[in-house]
Amino acid sequence: MGLTVGSVGKNAYGGDLVPEKHKNEKIIALAGNPNVGKSTVFNALTGMKQHTGNWTGKTVQNAQGHCSVGENDYLMVDIPGTYSLLAHSAEEEVARDLICFGGTDAVIVVCDASCLERNLNLVLQTIEITEHTLVCVNLLDEAKKKKISVDLKKLSEELGVPVCGTSARSGAGLAEMMELVPKAMENKNKKIPQTVYPEEVENAVQIVASVIENKSDGKLSPRWTAIRLLDKDEKLNSSISEFIGINVETDRDIADALKKAKKYLSENNISDTDLKDIIVNSIVRRAEEIADKCVELEKPDYYERDRKIDRILTHRIWGVPIMAAMLLLIFWITIEGANYPSELLFGALFSLGDKLSEMLSACGAPEWSRSMLIDGVYRVLAWVTAVMLPPMAIFFPLFTLLEDVGYLPRVAFDLDRFFKSSNACGKQALTMMMGFGCNAAGVTGCRIIDSPRERLIAILTNSFVPCNGRFPTLIAIITMFLTAGAAGLGKSFLSVLILTGVIILGVVLTLVMSKLLSSTVLKGVPSSFALELPPYRMPQIGKVIVRSIFDRTIFVLGRAVSVAAPAGLLIWLLGNIQIADGTLLTACAEFLDPFARFIGLDGVILLAFILGFPANEIVVPIMLMMYLSEGKIVEYEDLVSLKNILIDNGWNITTAVCMMIFMLCHFPCSTTCMTIKKETGSIKWTFAAFALPTVTGILLCALTANIMRIFVR
Repeated sequence: MGLTVGSVGKNAYGGDLVPEKHKNEKIIALAGNPNVGKSTVFNALTGMKQHTGNWTGKTVQNAQGHCSVGENDYLMVDIPGTYSLLAHSAEEEVARDLICFGGTDAVIVVCDASCLERNLNLVLQTIEITEHTLVCVNLLDEAKKKKISVDLKKLSEELGVPVCGTSARSGAGLAEMMELVPKAMENKNKKIPQTVYPEEVENAVQIVASVIENKSDGKLSPRWTAIRLLDKDEKLNSSISEFIGINVETDRDIADALKKAKKYLSENNISDTDLKDIIVNSIVRRAEEIADKCVELEKPDYYERDRKIDRILTHRIWGVPIMAAMLLLIFWITIEGANYPSELLFGALFSLGDKLSEMLSACGAPEWSRSMLIDGVYRVLAWVTAVMLPPMAIFFPLFTLLEDVGYLPRVAFDLDRFFKSSNACGKQALTMMMGFGCNAAGVTGCRIIDSPRERLIAILTNSFVPCNGRFPTLIAIITMFLTAGAAGLGKSFLSVLILTGVIILGVVLTLVMSKLLSSTVLKGVPSSFALELPPYRMPQIGKVIVRSIFDRTIFVLGRAVSVAAPAGLLIWLLGNIQIADGTLLTACAEFLDPFARFIGLDGVILLAFILGFPANEIVVPIMLMMYLSEGKIVEYEDLVSLKNILIDNGWNITTAVCMMIFMLCHFPCSTTCMTIKKETGSIKWTFAAFALPTVTGILLCALTANIMRIFVR
C-alpha cells in the first residue's frame, strides 16, 4: 500500500508523506545504510503483516508493516537504505522527507556493529532532525567473530539517545529494542551532543535558528532547519515552507536573517561550497570521535580474508572472466534445472486443459466458444506459465544468493570502468545482470541509479540482454543448426561457447547503445557514486528463496499472465477467421514476408515475434501453429522433429543465425513495456525503449543475412 493524504505534509514532489496507519498506532521509521540488516530487522518485527508500495512521485519502494509490543501498536515504515540525509539521490530525499515531514513518532537507525564509524554519519544527521531517535547496533554476532566490541552504554551517553544491540538474523535483542521505543518517543533531552561546527558557522546558524524557532512553532528543529536553509536546497525549502505554513523564501524576517548570516560567513571567507564541505567534514569527524570512544578492536585487520578474496574477484584482468563464468554457471543450472519441471507443468496444465474442454462440451457450450477459451486463451496461459515459472524460480533465487553473499557489488565494481567509458553509471551492471532473469525486473532495478539521465539510459538499454524467456529458443537453435555435427561433451562445450558469444554481443550492444544515447539525446558525463563492498556473509537460503520467489518470480509471472490471456484470444481469432484461401494469420504472414526475407527471416517468424509481444516464450509455438496450419498453439515432441518442421518450411543456417540475432535484439515484451511506462511515467520513453532494440535488430539481421548470402551456400 502506498502513502495516503494526511495533515502532516508532502514531499518536494508533491507526493503524500503520511503512511496509512490504524487507530492509536505510532509511526516508527526504520532507517539505515545499505547492508546493515535493516530489512532483516523489519521482517523479523512485522512478519507477514507488511506490504510494499511507492512513495507518490517517486520510483522508490517502501515497505510498511504492523507490530504490537504489549499494549503498544506500531506501524513500522522501512525507509530506503541510504548513507546520508543530505539528499543527493531519490532514496536520500525520501528518507529525509519522511523523517522530517512524515509524522513519525520515532526513528530507529540500524547500524552495522562491525563498521560503526561509517554508520554514525546517518545517526548524527538523524539526531539533528529529531531527538526521538533510537540507535540499533545490529550484527553484533558478526562483530564478535571479527573481534570487535561496542560499548553500547558509552555510545548512548555520547549520542544522548537510547541505544540497543541486536543480532537480527537470530532475533536476539529485538524484543529489548522495541521496549526502548517508548523511551525514544518521550526523549526530550535538549542537551543532546550535536555535531559542533567551527565557531563562524555556529554563529551563522544561530542567527537563522533564533528566527526559525519563533516561526516554526516547534514543528521542526530550528538548528537543523537553519543549516538546511543556509545550504540552499530549493526542493527542501518548498517542503519546509509547506510544513510550517510559512514561505521561508519570501518571509521577511527569515530572509533578513539568512542575508545577515550569509554576509557574516562571507566576511569570514566561507563560501557556499566551503559551507557544504564544513558541514560534511564536521559530521565525519564527530563520527570518528564517537567511534574511537565506543569501539574496541582486538584484531584490527579483520577484513583480511575479504581482501584476499577481493584480490581475485575484483582483479582488473581476472575479475570479468570469473564473473562471466559465474553467470554462465547460473544459466546452465537454470536451463538444465528447468527442463524437467517445465515438462511436468506442460503435461499437467495441458492435461487440465483437455479436462476443462470436456467439461465445457458436457455443459453444452458451443464448439467455437470452447475452442476460443481452451485452445486460445487457456493454452497460451498454460504455455507461458510452464515456460516462464521454472527458470525464474531457479534463476532469481540463485541471483539473490549472489546478492546476499555480497558478490553483486563486486560485479558492479568490475564493470564500472566499461560503463563509465560509455558515460553511464557503474550500477547499470547490476540492472543488466537482473535483466538476464527478466528484463522487467532489470528495469525495476534501475531505481538504484541516482542520476535520472543514467537511470533512463539503463532502462532504455536493458532489453539488449536476453531474459530467461529467450534462452530456451536460443539454445534450441544453437543445438539444432550450429552444433548439430558435434557429439557428447564437445557438443555441450560448443553450445555453451556460442551462447557465451551471444551474451557478450548483448553486453557489447548495451555499452554501445549507452554511449550512443549519452552522446546524443541524453548527453552528460558519468556521475560518481559510492559503492560499498560489504563483507562476505553466509546467505540465509530459506529467506532468500522466499523473497526471490514472492518479490520477483510471482510478480513478473503475474504481469506476464495478465497480458497473455488477451494475446491468446487474439491469436485464436487470427488463426480461425477465414478469408479467401486462408486465415487472417496466413494473410498477415504473407504481407510481412517480403520485408522479413530481406532481413533473413520469413513472414511467419516476424508475425510470431509480433504476436509474441506478451511473452517471448510463445514465439516458437506460434510459428509452429502457422507452419502446421493449425488453429491453436501446438507442442513439439523434441528438437529433431522441430528441426525437420523448420527445414521443411525453408529454414537454413542463415535463417537460424538471423533468428538468434532478432531474438537477442527486438522489442521488449509487454510486461517490460508496462514496467518501463510505470518507471518513467512517459509514453515517449516507453516507445523509445521499444524502438531502440527493434531497429538495431533489423539492421543487424539485414547486414548478417546479406553477407551470409554472399559467402554461405
